[in-house]
Amino acid sequence: MIKNFGIGTGRRKTSVARVYIREGSGKIAINGKELNQYFFQGEHAMMVRQPLMVTASENKFDILINVYGGGSNGQAGACRHGLARALCQIDQNNVISLRNNGFLTRDPRMVERKKYGKRGARRRFQFSKR
Repeated sequence: MIKNFGIGTGRRKTSVARVYIREGSGKIAINGKELNQYFFQGEHAMMVRQPLMVTASENKFDILINVYGGGSNGQAGACRHGLARALCQIDQNNVISLRNNGFLTRDPRMVERKKYGKRGARRRFQFSKR
């Protein structure tokens, strides 16, 4: 039986990520794929790894992530947030460094909803004087 050391839920925009940390060699699997296959942009893959770099635990754990909703940028942010929360469960000493880097703060920015009678969230119809 495989034991999960830490479990964390991360959110960003409309994405939700469930992160499971196990003892291992540093493999990161997202939705059954390897990290670099899932996030083919290096920027997003680096964003997911940031909490591991800050806590100096890159090759200590195997990480399994299930993520859904939103686009690639939101999913990467959700993975980072969930991973940071899971690392805090493992060791309380990680909280200070992760909080200072802003990885434990849920980014509240979301897409504004469309209003009735308008073409978009804030877009107005063209005004005609005559």
